[in-house]
Amino acid sequence: MGYDTLTLGRADGVATLTLNRPDALNALDLTLGRELFHAVLELDDDPAVRAVVLTGAGKAFCAGGDVKGFADNLDRIGALIKELTTYLHGAISRLCRSDKPVVIAVNGVAAGGGMSLALAGDLVLAAESARFTMAYSKIAATPDGSSSYYLPRLVGLRRAMELYFTNRVLSAREAHEWGLVTRVVPDAELASAARSVARELAQGPTKAFGGAKRLFHQSTWESLETQMELEAQAIAASGRTDDFRAGVTAFANKQPVPPFKGR
Repeated sequence: MGYDTLTLGRADGVATLTLNRPDALNALDLTLGRELFHAVLELDDDPAVRAVVLTGAGKAFCAGGDVKGFADNLDRIGALIKELTTYLHGAISRLCRSDKPVVIAVNGVAAGGGMSLALAGDLVLAAESARFTMAYSKIAATPDGSSSYYLPRLVGLRRAMELYFTNRVLSAREAHEWGLVTRVVPDAELASAARSVARELAQGPTKAFGGAKRLFHQSTWESLETQMELEAQAIAASGRTDDFRAGVTAFANKQPVPPFKGR
């Protein structure tokens, strides 16, 4: 499938998805939202893809929703935003539920929906020049794109409220200190660092990664006993995978663990 507002490449089991509206700071309009949704579905369904890198073209990761487009469509803004968030939320949900690890590479600003999209990654690498801001209240909007779910869990309710109410801009280093970012790297090394991490993850036990992702997300609302039952079911399911059998057999025989196949 061809795309107009993003690029998609595959190599070494890694898919690199690049938001490609650099003149608009990769702001999310209906076309980009729709294409992001379809690209994520395509990648989730491709067994050859075992890790995903998501980044932005040009000097920004994503400036959030396309505010100019909002201003041009105020007579139908409710329907427009509902359609846009349907695509964005569908893409985020699929990435979070997918077995494939998702590495977000934040280059430049991540604002509004762009910050929300960054928060949804499994690992988040940020260039030293990256900046993070909620930006929603600047246009009298409430959060979307999963930020009201992830942000309080990552930084706590008080800091989440501060970021929304004041539109405080966090540097990459501050975002790392607050727990929003996994690692900060020099600008020139961001793309190679993200590829390196993703290639390593693409060689891992994909089914186990997916099971662990779901367990970590479920743990935020389940009771201790329910969560332990979910753990028991998940580890029993992982025990039936080819990767588990290969791993424990090699370990028990004191042999090198063979490369995992993702199945």
